[in-house]
Amino acid sequence: MNLKKLLALGLSLSCACSFLTGCGSGDTVDSGSGQASGAAAQVVLYSNADDEAVTAMTNALDAGGYQGQYLVQTLGTSELGGKLLAEGADIEADLVTMSTFYVVSAQEQNQMFLPLDFEVKTLAEAADYTAPITSQEGAIIVNTELLAQENLPMPKSLKDLGDPVYSGQLAVTDIQSSSTAWLLIQALADSYGEDGARKVLSAIYQNAGDHIETSGSAPLKLCRAGEVAVGFGLRHQAVADKASGLPIDFVDPAEGNFSLTESVAVIDKGDQTNPLAMEMAQCIIENARAELIQTYPNPLYAGEAADPANQSAHPMTFPEPLTFELFQQHQALSESAKP
Repeated sequence: MNLKKLLALGLSLSCACSFLTGCGSGDTVDSGSGQASGAAAQVVLYSNADDEAVTAMTNALDAGGYQGQYLVQTLGTSELGGKLLAEGADIEADLVTMSTFYVVSAQEQNQMFLPLDFEVKTLAEAADYTAPITSQEGAIIVNTELLAQENLPMPKSLKDLGDPVYSGQLAVTDIQSSSTAWLLIQALADSYGEDGARKVLSAIYQNAGDHIETSGSAPLKLCRAGEVAVGFGLRHQAVADKASGLPIDFVDPAEGNFSLTESVAVIDKGDQTNPLAMEMAQCIIENARAELIQTYPNPLYAGEAADPANQSAHPMTFPEPLTFELFQQHQALSESAKP
C-alpha cells in the first residue's frame, strides 16, 4: 500500500533477483501443461502489496511449480491505480494484485479483467473477476522509549493525535500518495462526520508538520528510528516490530481499526491473454493464504481462523462501499484540512 522499489523490469534483472522470480535457466517447464515456456511466456505481475505479501505470493508460486515463469513489479497504490485506469487492458501486466476499490473502478471503466475460472469461497461477497489476498488495518504506532523520554501520554484515539502535546512528535501519511492514509480518514469521517473529521485532521496535520509522508510505511520507520514518538500506519507492521523486540507498540484507536483489502485479478488481453496468469491467480489464492494470514490476521475465506491474540480490538467497516469516487472525496477532505 506504499511506494516501493522496482523488483523486476526484465529477465536480466529478474535473474539478479532470483529470490523473487526463481530465474536460473533460459527455459522453464509449465507445471500445468508440461510444455516448455521461455521468457516471452513469463507472466508479468504488477502489485502494490507490501514486501511480506509479495514474499508469501512468490513462495506459493515457486512451491506450485511456477519458478522462473513470472516477473514481479511492485508499484505504489496511486501509481498502479493510475496505470490501471489510464491503460486498461493495454497495461504490460498479465496479472495484478491491487487495492480492491481500484480493481473495481478499473473494471467499471475499462472492462479489463477476466472472470475467475476457479471457485472463490470468500466470507464477503466479491465480484467474479477478483479475489482478496489481504485485509490490512490501520493503528496508532508509538515508540515507547521516546514517548517516556518526552513525557508524552499514550494516545487512545485518533482525535488525541490532534492534541498540541504531540506537536513535532507525530508522523502520518498523505492520502494523495498512499491509501494507508485512507484508513485514518475513514475512521475520522465515520466517527465525526466530514466537518468534524476535517477539524480533527487539521489538528493532526498541524502536529505532523513536515512529517505528512508519501509512503505508508514512513511513519513506522520514523518511529522506529526515534525521529517521532507517534505515528499512524499499518497495524501488522507495528505488531511485527513489537514482536521482534523493538521499542514499538501499537494502539487500536477508539474510532476503530478500519481496513482495506487487496485482490488478485487477471488481465483480459483477448487472444494475447497469458494462459498461465489464471493458473497463477488460483495458486496465489489457494496456496498463499496460509502464510498471508500470519501477517494479515483478518479471515477472508471460509474455513479460515486467525489467532485471537493477533486480531485488532475494534475492527470496523466503512458504512459506504469503498469506491474510487469515495477515495477522491476523502482526498479532497484531506486537502481542505492541510495548513
